[in-house]
Amino acid sequence: MTFKSALKKGDNQSLIINMNLVCQIVVFASILQIQSIELRRKILRIPLGLDFNKHELEEEKEQIHVICLKDNNLIGVLLLAKQANGKLKMRQVAVESKNQGIGVGHQMVMFAEKWALNNKFRTMVLNARKTAVPFYLSMDYLIEGTEFEEVGIPHFKMIKELI
Repeated sequence: MTFKSALKKGDNQSLIINMNLVCQIVVFASILQIQSIELRRKILRIPLGLDFNKHELEEEKEQIHVICLKDNNLIGVLLLAKQANGKLKMRQVAVESKNQGIGVGHQMVMFAEKWALNNKFRTMVLNARKTAVPFYLSMDYLIEGTEFEEVGIPHFKMIKELI
């Protein structure tokens, strides 16, 4: 499957990045999507003393769920929420701790950006944890505004015009 065809609506919507790493979109309430909730809980919520509630998870039904598999094991996830004016909000980006720093997040973001363009979205926005800002800057995201607090930690709004 080619990169372009992998990202067309109605396709399997997956991309084989190398022999061991696959990024793909999964269906809400599928086994992989449910597993991705546990990964997000472990990486993003538990360290802050937080958890998801039923309402938060139900709101994700209309969002795009991107996962990354390595040797058929779930190691990364991000969500895309549709917004007005051709914008997508990237949120809940998480990579399994032992796989951080090896390009998994980079590959997931690139996959999400290609999907966005193929589906007529032109702008990606996100609220980055302060610790993640250098990662997004390296991928040409720009800081918009000043530091703010979300879930008890510092964040910055970031934006990228997709071309």
